[in-house]
Amino acid sequence: MESKNPIFSRRGTVGQQTWSMPTPSVRQLDEMYGAPSYAPPATRPMTLDDVVVRGFMTLGALLVSAALSWYFDLGWTVAAPALIVGLILGLIVSFKQSTNPALILGYAVCYGVAIGVISNFYQARFENGIVLQAVLGTMVAFGGTLAVYALKIFRPTPKFTKFVIAAGFAAVGLMLLNWIASIFVSGGLGLRADTPMGWIFSVAMILLGCFFLLLDFDQIEQGVRAGVPERYSWLMAFGLTVSLVWLYLEILRFISYFTSND
Repeated sequence: MESKNPIFSRRGTVGQQTWSMPTPSVRQLDEMYGAPSYAPPATRPMTLDDVVVRGFMTLGALLVSAALSWYFDLGWTVAAPALIVGLILGLIVSFKQSTNPALILGYAVCYGVAIGVISNFYQARFENGIVLQAVLGTMVAFGGTLAVYALKIFRPTPKFTKFVIAAGFAAVGLMLLNWIASIFVSGGLGLRADTPMGWIFSVAMILLGCFFLLLDFDQIEQGVRAGVPERYSWLMAFGLTVSLVWLYLEILRFISYFTSND
């Protein structure tokens, strides 16, 4: 009876002839089993802890760079190029779905520099602890959205996901049009002005940021369940960071509408 074990029976074909290896000796078997394995190690699946650790690393890089930018009062001469570089890095990560830590941490550092300058500007203009209020507002929005997801009050559906992504593109398009219009008309389309239209648009942007957080939480859960490779925890952390940056800036702007600058 022919053995199915490849160690005891190996057959090959050369032209139309077949050949069979002789049964190995005990010594040969011992050498075979004792030989090191050169197969590449299996990739470890991503866990929730991986995402948490990478998230703290990414947000930590952002917060440290923002604090240093604020402390040294770098100004827009540094913040503007950092914002452009951060935007380019973010687009590369988003469209290529890159898990490269250097790109993701680079995005966090660049946007941290810009956020530090922006926060310093708002604090100097409006005072009254507006930056602290925006930070607390962002934390509340994050905690509330996480609670909604964790308690299964609402879970994203495929239709909801498509709606949020489409709304995100539409929002960016509207803000771009508003910026272009502001070159020719003061206030542009009024989407970023201290008017009822501006208030409504800011509230809509804050809600959109919360919707993106819901998508982030769902993506993390689905990734853990599917056992995606551990390196994708960097991509999950990037998504959370982008959503939190969006939320913070929108909340900061919204609070400024109702804060006196006297």
